[in-house]
Amino acid sequence: METKVNLCGIEIDNPVIPASGTFGYGYEFAELYDINCLGTFSFKGTTKEPRFGNPTPRIAECTAGLINAVGLQNPGVEAVINEEFPKLKKCFNKPVMANVSGFSVEEYAYTCEILDKEEQVGWLEVNVSCPNVHGGGMSFGTDPKCAAEVTNAVKAVTTKPVIIKLSPNVTDIVEIAKACEEAGADGISLINTLLGMRIDLKTKKPVIANTMGGFSGPAIKPVALRMVYQCYEALSIPIIGIGGISSAEDIIEFMLAGATACEIGAQNLVEPYACKRIIDELPAVMEKYGIEDLSEIIGGAH
Repeated sequence: METKVNLCGIEIDNPVIPASGTFGYGYEFAELYDINCLGTFSFKGTTKEPRFGNPTPRIAECTAGLINAVGLQNPGVEAVINEEFPKLKKCFNKPVMANVSGFSVEEYAYTCEILDKEEQVGWLEVNVSCPNVHGGGMSFGTDPKCAAEVTNAVKAVTTKPVIIKLSPNVTDIVEIAKACEEAGADGISLINTLLGMRIDLKTKKPVIANTMGGFSGPAIKPVALRMVYQCYEALSIPIIGIGGISSAEDIIEFMLAGATACEIGAQNLVEPYACKRIIDELPAVMEKYGIEDLSEIIGGAH
């Protein structure tokens, strides 16, 4: 059984990647299991300056998923390099995916340029799609021109593969994905969270302090799968599928839709061993469906 796939020129042992924001900087999960079994992982969204994040409460449960409005809480890129990377090196010996957010084109470029120089960084995953930050993030990902501008700026100052993470909160995902590809993106991550909210019936007010937040979990999988399928038809660069993935079967389904690899997000929060379990399940599920080599099924449903 061959589980290896090639993600933007870098071979990974399997297509299973914990998604940014649900796996910290890796070492927290390394206390539970050997995280070197992963294809790679995308570390916590990093910005130029430290960010405290949004006020609490930041999490609300809902049917088949959850809503979060953490607000890119992180120590800033300098602290990530000086404090988080040394700890990561001790427990993870593969290239890692650096997830980057920003509030201006210049900020995205600045943070990516610094992270690009780090030996352990294999890919830059540029988040133009965070739904819970005012004035940044998603506003870049909902307009093809803005998404292309960020892509251009980052590509101009980096040497490593740049993967643009897009928002599903748009009318035409393909138009935005194509704009990123034309601007030089090496890959696309689909999708970030949908925008959702809950209201507390007792207080008659929104549950989350930020009012709205990113809706993730099993409920969003059909939307994510549809967007991966649509973009695969239009693009010639690799796609990372994200959204409601919680089993090896889900991975196969996303790969058939056109994903080269998959990120697991919300499931890590409810089941810390999720990614290890999915990797362990893959060979048996491949055998069940007569799949010898995972890379051969990418886009197989088209």
